Amino acid sequence: MSDTKYALDKDIFWQLIEISMALSSERNSARLFEKILDAAQDITQADGGTLYLLKEKNGQQVLEFEILRNNSLNLTLGGSSGRPIPFAPLPLYREDGSPNHNNIATYTALTKKMENIEDAYYAEHLDFSGTKAFDTRAKYRSKSFLTIPLCNHVQEVIGVLQLVNAKNTTTGETISFSQDLEPIVAALASSAAIALENQILLQDHINLLDAFVQVIAQAIDAKSSHTSAHCQRVPALTELLAQAACETQAGALSAFNLNENDWYELRVASWLHDCGKLATPDYLLDKATKLHLLNDGIETVKARFAALIAQKELSYYKKMITQSSLQDELQQQLHADVECLKSDCVFIETANKGGEFMSAEAKARVHKIAEYCWINHLNDEQPLLTPKEVEFLCIERGTINFEERQKINDHMKVTIQMLESLPFPKNLKRVPEYAGGHHEKMDGTGFPKGLTREQMSWPARMMAIADIFEALTASERPYKPAMKISQALSILQRMRDQNHIDGDLFKLFLEARVWEIYAKRYLKPEQLDVEDFTKYL
Repeated sequence: MSDTKYALDKDIFWQLIEISMALSSERNSARLFEKILDAAQDITQADGGTLYLLKEKNGQQVLEFEILRNNSLNLTLGGSSGRPIPFAPLPLYREDGSPNHNNIATYTALTKKMENIEDAYYAEHLDFSGTKAFDTRAKYRSKSFLTIPLCNHVQEVIGVLQLVNAKNTTTGETISFSQDLEPIVAALASSAAIALENQILLQDHINLLDAFVQVIAQAIDAKSSHTSAHCQRVPALTELLAQAACETQAGALSAFNLNENDWYELRVASWLHDCGKLATPDYLLDKATKLHLLNDGIETVKARFAALIAQKELSYYKKMITQSSLQDELQQQLHADVECLKSDCVFIETANKGGEFMSAEAKARVHKIAEYCWINHLNDEQPLLTPKEVEFLCIERGTINFEERQKINDHMKVTIQMLESLPFPKNLKRVPEYAGGHHEKMDGTGFPKGLTREQMSWPARMMAIADIFEALTASERPYKPAMKISQALSILQRMRDQNHIDGDLFKLFLEARVWEIYAKRYLKPEQLDVEDFTKYL
């Protein structure tokens, strides 16, 4: 072997090692495709090349263009170029099920053999009509082809690498691909296939995790129509706030930034932030009224009112028979008593719906009504309202009492337990902390751990604001109308003043107009009633 030949082989050898190392470290799919094609063109001095990946479309195996390049035509499509490839995928099999051996790329994929063509225009066993049509349009001459199958560790084809028009480095003339380079290109193809397979497997795992995470979120939302889409909107709002934090150049968040892995970690955490609600009783998540357990107890109470009214009427009618001289007076008293009971029943129905505040006078009226008695089917005298019903009807805010609130709050403990039990990889280790902190308060009075501001990460604090704002402005909650932005921002401002939410993040939430961006995407037009946010700062 000549010294020149030895030097050439040595250079290619080290080049191949460098390429293999580069391929094994690349995590971006588009850049990986480009590195594979770059390396193959460099080694073979090819003027152009195409990388195909084997995919299944509509139940059919096809070779899909991933990147296409031609140096002479200054053409780059696919990859990170942002320019789509306008060519249809190449089916491996015809409509009748026979293998498509005409096209060089599909032929290589089907036979798993490298194909070295000296001149495509004279290759009788393959169909280069598409190539010739391209040449006519581009005023180009495709001549030599080297097509290599990319096989994974079990010798399944996962793609095809196609090189076009080897060039003489001295004259620039199009020449055939050297057979001496075939083993080297095969070695490159093997390294490329391993890198591609790793990338495909990694993406498959990510896709599976994403789908699993979203299925859990959908299952939580499906448990109650009243909180539907909450697990989908909180991630969107959290990401809007995180993006604003990455972009700000001033204040406490000026150094905050998220890389690709950090974004993914935040996304997973926000989708799973309420996963513990899977263990929360359905009737609590769906508790639209104070008396709602498995069914709304108001119907039972209304039935008692109806029975009491009927019993009152019967009692008065009996008196009218025995005291005919007092008939008119008794009739008036009956009418007054019945109207009073009907009014009380309407009041109880209203109280059952819940609200933002229940006055002491309203509570006293509930207790007074509870003292009414009716006769049951056993002829026993019973209070019109049970002690438990009185307790529920006197709930000051919303429809849930303290014990029920504690049960719902337990979903945070369950969330943390569920997430901490999962073997998250290193890049997702903070998911339990992010997801488990959205009910904590900056002064340490939140739950479940009573963390303070300093003990919480920025993403966890962001998720707390997102969770509150989404709940305030949601239009599906039956016990309250959807809040307008002005009211929601006022509540957040008060929570900021009470040191319940992070002040720096709330300031950014306002100044970056995160509230407005979110409202325009997800809320009703009539809810967006704020233009000047400065009064909330």
